[in-house]
Amino acid sequence: MGSPSPDPVPGSAAQDSFVAELSELASGSLELVGGKALNLAKLTAAGFPVPPGFCLTTAAYRMAVPAELEGVASRLDGAPPGLDDVTEDIRDELARRARESVAAAPVPPGVDAAVRRGYGAMGNDVAVAVRSSATAEDLPFASFAGQQDSFLDIVGADAVIQAVRRCWASLWTDRAVAYRTANGISHREAGLAVVVQQMVDAGTAGVLFTANPVTGTRTETVIDASRGPGQAVVSGAVNPDHFVVDTATGSILQPTPDRGATLTEAQLRELTSLGAEAQHLFDAPQDVEWVIDTRGKAWLTQSRPVTTLYPLPEEEASASEAGGPNAVAGTDTRVYLCGTLLQGLTRPITPMGLSVLALMRGNKGPWKYTNPGLRMYVDLTPFVRSKSGRRTLLRMLTLADGRSAAVFPALLEDPRFSIVRRPRRERRRQGDGDGAPDPDRTGRQGPDGIQNLAMTARLVPAVLRALLWPDAELRRARHYQKRLEARLALPLPATPARRLQHAEDVLGTTVSGLIQATLPSPAAGYLMLAAARRLLRGIAKPRELEAVLRGLPHNVTTIMDLELWHLAVSLGRVPEARRLFTEHRPEDLAARYHAGTLPAVAQAGLRKFLSKYGHRAVAEIDLGMPRWSEEPDHLFGMISNYLRVQDPRQAPDRQFAKAADDAEARISDLVERARAKSRLRARLVELCLRRTRQLAGMREFPKFCIVMVLAEMHRQLAAVGADLTKTRTIAAAGDAFFLDFDELRVGLRGADLKAIVAGRRGTYDVELRRRRIPRLLLSDGTDVEAAVLAKNAALAPPDEADRLAGTPASAGTATGKVRVVMDPVGARLEPGEILVAPSTDPGWTPLFMTAGALVMEMGGVISHGAVVAREYGIPAVVGVPDATARLRDGQTVTVDGAAGTVTW
Repeated sequence: MGSPSPDPVPGSAAQDSFVAELSELASGSLELVGGKALNLAKLTAAGFPVPPGFCLTTAAYRMAVPAELEGVASRLDGAPPGLDDVTEDIRDELARRARESVAAAPVPPGVDAAVRRGYGAMGNDVAVAVRSSATAEDLPFASFAGQQDSFLDIVGADAVIQAVRRCWASLWTDRAVAYRTANGISHREAGLAVVVQQMVDAGTAGVLFTANPVTGTRTETVIDASRGPGQAVVSGAVNPDHFVVDTATGSILQPTPDRGATLTEAQLRELTSLGAEAQHLFDAPQDVEWVIDTRGKAWLTQSRPVTTLYPLPEEEASASEAGGPNAVAGTDTRVYLCGTLLQGLTRPITPMGLSVLALMRGNKGPWKYTNPGLRMYVDLTPFVRSKSGRRTLLRMLTLADGRSAAVFPALLEDPRFSIVRRPRRERRRQGDGDGAPDPDRTGRQGPDGIQNLAMTARLVPAVLRALLWPDAELRRARHYQKRLEARLALPLPATPARRLQHAEDVLGTTVSGLIQATLPSPAAGYLMLAAARRLLRGIAKPRELEAVLRGLPHNVTTIMDLELWHLAVSLGRVPEARRLFTEHRPEDLAARYHAGTLPAVAQAGLRKFLSKYGHRAVAEIDLGMPRWSEEPDHLFGMISNYLRVQDPRQAPDRQFAKAADDAEARISDLVERARAKSRLRARLVELCLRRTRQLAGMREFPKFCIVMVLAEMHRQLAAVGADLTKTRTIAAAGDAFFLDFDELRVGLRGADLKAIVAGRRGTYDVELRRRRIPRLLLSDGTDVEAAVLAKNAALAPPDEADRLAGTPASAGTATGKVRVVMDPVGARLEPGEILVAPSTDPGWTPLFMTAGALVMEMGGVISHGAVVAREYGIPAVVGVPDATARLRDGQTVTVDGAAGTVTW
């Protein structure tokens, strides 16, 4: 550019009501100067090298914009009533109107004069950068990077005024409006300040991240650089040189192939140090834009939080994110597995839901838990550092989550997780050959271990009883359900305090007995399956036994789905009901149900169904989730799907009956093949497989009963929440699920809890929008799968353009059109379509009844979706990375559940 590197300029504009120098704004407000200016001001005040300049505040913007903008912004916010469902086309049209009205509005004389004075203080022909600084920008949960416009190399006061006007208008670009909408930020409250800074004569420029944005590792700094101004790097117009640096030591971990082309090692260390100091200043990992001028001086031109990183485990966060570059490096790195992903949940769990899960599992056994990102993670570190623990984990992960199993060997090669050997004397005393804590033994030591042994001892006779008298055991389980229902009932009337105590009491008094009463039957069924597999060694391949599990009787979830199907059939015979369910949205039908205005056959049928299954929900292990009895929208959507089934062969009851027939045929085949060895073996195989069919379907019953307990707790806590809204302790009844039991007791004594709830709801809403959840997470923030994939990317052959691979989960092939479903509530699945989902839990299973096949991003062969797919007899492939992004609605694919592939 030819202009010298910037030096400080006099602050003649500081007294103006619309502008202030950056050096004077460190204590300013976000609402007045926006995120970019505020962060630059803090960097300047802290002594960082920042090009000098001034900020035109949001007061100037609000004075300049036309009055009609308020009405457009109100419509975009969903007000007045009737515009809650603003479509994308309407949104873009409103954004265009706002943008054009702002661009056409004259700049008020006072604002014009203030900008000219501020620019004149720098010089009349100095080149400057004119950059947008929005109030909804550089926030901890949303960076808004690139959503508003900036303009470089602007020379002359008239050009600066025009650039300011263009910055104001860019607050209303389609992308900025869509981003605010997606992040739940009000358009009416959004404002824009403008930063005017002296340009740096750039020799090299780029961006750096103080945490690796791909892998999440907090101990690495990632730097992208290219010759000239940094805009080319930010915009993606060039392929920058790429460096990964160990933040603590400054050593280069990953140089660009042509290392040194843009930056020397000394410059890399200087930039890394500046980034680490900026992270310390802002108490969070930073995304920093930087420039090195032609004289070799480094400047920071922007710093904002990195908003995409997955949160650290709670015990690590306080020691890391605010602690500078050495905070994690010297600690004992730990590894965590996401337990909620194994349960089929990608969404976060409410704080009350996490609190209740912690109470349910207690402190017994060797497993330790933590909840980063409002998801439950289990600490695997002691097991990873033990030979026996490694064997256990490899077996478990292979069955539960194929993607975790695939990257687990790479984790075991990390020297931070090498096997720990204790002194020989201690090994002899505990009889542990490899010297590390034995996970299998840890849970049996001490009083808790004795209790676990006692519980196991009590289960053994019940399992034997189930094997000998299966019908009696099934009757015993059903009787237990009735006793549980009676125990959960709370006599009315009841005070809020009594409701709260009842919710806590039923949890403590039912869970242990529930396991004793419901676990023996499915345990016996799967023990018999394992015995049959052993008897059939050399006779049948293990996967041949999967067919035996199809169409299992006594599965409460399958029974529920079939009852919903039969309800849909009955409604389809009534023209008025059929028309209503096929022409109206699920939420409208739910509103009519609650108002009692559905056709009589539908009103009565839904009431009967919900009397049995109203305690269930999508993501039902989260106590905070609304139950179907409250929000039956999902069920109405499923009924609408079922009414679209035209081919009798696709009817779920016929499909299920066929699956059961196939299972019986497979049993007969396996028995005949065993008879070729001996009659005794054939009789034993038949006994084992018959018992499997009789008992394995009960595997859903323990969870069914647990969800009954959670639903009663939910009902009582919702009532407590409703009472607390009357005293204005919280804003809405549902806020009760963002508190714990002790906090609710404090609320009942009159404390204002709205601020606590608001903070937790903000975190929850951010996590609801998160798409990628680390299945294996290290305490330094590393997403193990992402790190392994990044390391192998250069070595691996390119992906086949017409094929995805995952874990085979349910044999068979199906060809159909893809339907990507991120949330089952309101989902529409045409009969025979291929259901592609991130993961599934029991709330998804009504969709399985008409799906042609299942493809999931998560899971292994024993995950819920895989098991149910086998029972329903539909092909399934699980653990398919990025399936919901790489497959698109309407695409025709073939799913091979035996090969574990999806092709097109």
